[in-house]
Amino acid sequence: MSITIIKNGTLIDGQGGEPVAGGAVAYDGSKIVFVGLQKELPSFDGEIAEIDAEEGFILPGFIDSHVHVMMEYGPIESTLSTPFSYNFYKSISYLKDTLYAGVTTVRDCAGADLGLKKAIEDGLVEGPRLQVSIMALTTTGGHGDSYTTSGQYVGLMQNPYPGMPNGVCDGVEEVRKKVREMLRAGADVIKVHATGGVLSPTDHPEFTQFSIEELKVMVEEAKFRKGLKVMAHAQGTEGVKNAVRAGVHSIEHGIYLDDEAIDLMIEHGTYLVPTLLAPVAVMEIAENGGMPAWAVAKATEVINVHKESIEKAYKAGVKIAMGTDAGVMKHGTNLRELYLMTEIGMTPMEAIVATTKTAAECLGWEDHIGTLEAGKLADIVITKTNPLDDIKSLSDTTNIMIVVKDGKVVKNFSAV
Repeated sequence: MSITIIKNGTLIDGQGGEPVAGGAVAYDGSKIVFVGLQKELPSFDGEIAEIDAEEGFILPGFIDSHVHVMMEYGPIESTLSTPFSYNFYKSISYLKDTLYAGVTTVRDCAGADLGLKKAIEDGLVEGPRLQVSIMALTTTGGHGDSYTTSGQYVGLMQNPYPGMPNGVCDGVEEVRKKVREMLRAGADVIKVHATGGVLSPTDHPEFTQFSIEELKVMVEEAKFRKGLKVMAHAQGTEGVKNAVRAGVHSIEHGIYLDDEAIDLMIEHGTYLVPTLLAPVAVMEIAENGGMPAWAVAKATEVINVHKESIEKAYKAGVKIAMGTDAGVMKHGTNLRELYLMTEIGMTPMEAIVATTKTAAECLGWEDHIGTLEAGKLADIVITKTNPLDDIKSLSDTTNIMIVVKDGKVVKNFSAV
């Protein structure tokens, strides 16, 4: 055995219980073998290594349920003039920044492929564990169809390079084939744009895209062929309801939620991934002149109603998993989302559970990650500050002292 013991810290295990002062975690290789009071540590045989938490706070690795690791929003002229392969090299820094923020697992919601996932798994690239959707399914002219009136395609959402399927499809049979193409390309989850969005010039967040029949086919194909789930970019009320009724696993964004939509989500056990940071980031980018006027107008329109909808859903008891839409904003700033979640009424502890336990459940990986428990993977974060007293402090990555992923220390600011 080669045991590593983290001690001299306060445990926040991701399950929502009271913090445990004088706590410790021990792991053997990539697996946790002990979580509890330091004074109750068992005796271990073999080589022992120790990490001093320096009276910091020991938490599970954080999970972001909605990112785009292959992009960061920039001016359209820059996107048009950049060779696509260059995006892979830029993603190396995006992934590292995310990991160093304490985010050890992400669900990529269009853009990352199986090769990037494998590069991380094989240690060629340093980054969080990836769950990939390959490309998002979208209707012709809908959110995610990157076609412009100039005849050019802008962005990563449509056939960016040979061998990677684009996501545009119309009608039940086209949809069926497109899901199969995503599964063939290695998708861990199917992503669909059920409504329009803020960052698309030809639609509106309230516009409904796919029919409920098309959405049902996506869910059936994903479930029966590979046992996978479907996540839906769904901002407008009717699009949200269609997605939930069709059996979609998680609603992304959820800007316009009425009582019926919320009741349906509770009835079906549907997860909500709010991405409160996304419209905030659009407004921030606009201040520097880097955002089209149509996007600014839509972000201005939705920012307050978005908060109101998420607050209503939270109070009603909808399951909420943290997600940011990173790529709209800079990667590595993911934990800003936690403070925004407290602004709609969640306690700091509830926000932490949303980015640990609940997010792991949303991804279907709760048996391996999300909480500090014996038998789970050693994804561990040590923070300098107490996030329960100051959740906003996690936005400053210098407060993320140590990050352990799969039992390997990938960041150690305490040693600097």
